Amino acid sequence: QVRLVESGGGLAQAGGSLRLSCAASGRYTMGWFRQAPGKEREFVAAAYWIGGNTDYADSVKGRFTISRDNAGNTVYLQMNSLKPEDTAVYYCAARPLYNNWSNAYWGEGTQVTVSS
Repeated sequence: QVRLVESGGGLAQAGGSLRLSCAASGRYTMGWFRQAPGKEREFVAAAYWIGGNTDYADSVKGRFTISRDNAGNTVYLQMNSLKPEDTAVYYCAARPLYNNWSNAYWGEGTQVTVSS
């Protein structure tokens, strides 16, 4: 069992910035998802263990940046130019190699609220 420890989040004004972090030990592709009230959980960004590539949802491209520390155990989500529609609970996920997100380990979530 992998325990994911999330930190960051909180309240920001539109146009502002927040940074989320998530720690997990092991060889995982790390990702961030979010769920707004009344909506399904959606993919935000991923940092792949193999190759070190990153991927983003179209809605956050150019505004959010996912990164990992050198050891690969902590993943960050730098969120800039925040919009009210970014308001959601953000979840960290650790996906074992050669698996899909349905087999990932999940954090408990952290609230991000963006005021207009």
